Amino acid sequence: MTEKPIARLRTPGVLATNLDVPLHRVLYILQTRDHINPSARAGRLRLYDREAIALIRHELNAIDARREGGEND
Repeated sequence: MTEKPIARLRTPGVLATNLDVPLHRVLYILQTRDHINPSARAGRLRLYDREAIALIRHELNAIDARREGGEND
């Protein structure tokens, strides 16, 4: 019998710590990007999987790139 690996789901607070960014930046991404949805919920907690984490990291990097690009113009 094969066992499925247990998915590691993370809260926005844990995501912010893992990505080394302030919590408000992660929450901003989650509130403004409709394509990033929680994988599960535990009561009021929203839990995110690896795919969502990659999307959040991508969005944060895109914001940072736009900021850096605008300062040099």
